[in-house]
Amino acid sequence: MFPAVDDRRFTASATGDERQLLHDMLRAQRATLTVKCSDVGEALARRSVPPSTLSLLGLIRHLADVERRWFRQVLAGHDAPPRFSSRARPDADFDDAAPDPALVRAAWQAWHDEVTFADVFVTAAAGLDIEGHDSWRGRVSLRWVLIHLIEEYARHNGHADLLRERIDGTIGM
Repeated sequence: MFPAVDDRRFTASATGDERQLLHDMLRAQRATLTVKCSDVGEALARRSVPPSTLSLLGLIRHLADVERRWFRQVLAGHDAPPRFSSRARPDADFDDAAPDPALVRAAWQAWHDEVTFADVFVTAAAGLDIEGHDSWRGRVSLRWVLIHLIEEYARHNGHADLLRERIDGTIGM
């Protein structure tokens, strides 16, 4: 049996406005990542199992770039290259994650900056049907991006579950 936990990540309304529902679900997934990555110190950069370079810190870096791509580049149309990866080094978000306090601070700051931009963008958008152009998918709507980001976080939060358990045995967070 799991201990009772005061977990408010999923307490938003389950009915109502579609934009609010999608945005609240994305916020809950982001909060889950934060919980899974908290209080582990330098172990944040610990790899899963060779040859993988997957780590909690890599996930933070990766998701900062994901948020940046979909909200800043695709929907807002900004010239905003990824912070941690590149065409030449597409896995640098994971490969370059190291147990350096400055790298950890930079990753968290980047992630928070991108989440803040996305939240402001979602709130200010005229509607869920606004579109942007993506080189991979073509025309995409804000609705599709929110659904995709919920899926992206949920998938990576599953990875974070296993990584956190490997670090300190913590499960069920």
